[in-house]
Amino acid sequence: GKQWYQRRVRVHCGSRGLGHQVATDALTEMERAMRRDNIVVNDRQLACARINSEEGQNYLKAMAAAANYAWVNRSSMTFLCRQAFAKLFQSTPDDLDMHMIYDVSHNIAKIEQHMVEGRQKTLMMHRKGSTRAFPPNHPLIPVDYQLTGQPVLIGGTMGTCSYVLTGTEKGMSRTFGTTCHGAGRAYSRAKSRRNLDYMTVLDNLKQKGISIRVASPKLVMEEAPESYKNVTDVVDTCHGAGISDKCIKLRPIAVIKG
Repeated sequence: GKQWYQRRVRVHCGSRGLGHQVATDALTEMERAMRRDNIVVNDRQLACARINSEEGQNYLKAMAAAANYAWVNRSSMTFLCRQAFAKLFQSTPDDLDMHMIYDVSHNIAKIEQHMVEGRQKTLMMHRKGSTRAFPPNHPLIPVDYQLTGQPVLIGGTMGTCSYVLTGTEKGMSRTFGTTCHGAGRAYSRAKSRRNLDYMTVLDNLKQKGISIRVASPKLVMEEAPESYKNVTDVVDTCHGAGISDKCIKLRPIAVIKG
């Protein structure tokens, strides 16, 4: 019989340097606020301020601006992808059934309702290096996904697979509806540039049948498969812990790095 293959385009882009600058500025402000309000944390990276303080409100507004910038970045890339496919196949994006499945921000703070010690509370959930993964029937996920749970987009690397997971009830109670958002780096960007060879990475991708277009050679080393942990191991861990369920596995055939 026939085998049908589906193609997916995954866009991964945030607020770039703007988000980094927002965090840098907030870190300085919040360290001053912590001294003023006698807040003690065990790591400078956990610097914080009271939500209703001036520093807290300044951060949330700047974060929202950066998040909006990220949404526009992804929307623009999605539009251009659809236009490129339409031009190549001399059709329209709608006739090609190129509909967006899901778009989500990670590394972001959200005000949510959660159960804490048997009572429902309003919390500000700040997810860093993780993403929201709400279960089926949750009021904050779109109607199309009420039966399945929220789609969780897990990016692998340009030489390995990526995954789509779904949120679970267990994740809601164990991790406030949170799971991983990627493989996680094994090497820093600087170490990747020092240790990996540009042409070797390209040759390895070519042997796997993966095409690549890249704006800068250093991006190839920074995002090389060797720079990251094994995404399948990470996803299997989340699935085994019950905080998200495996749904779809995707294999790359082409990569564009800007």
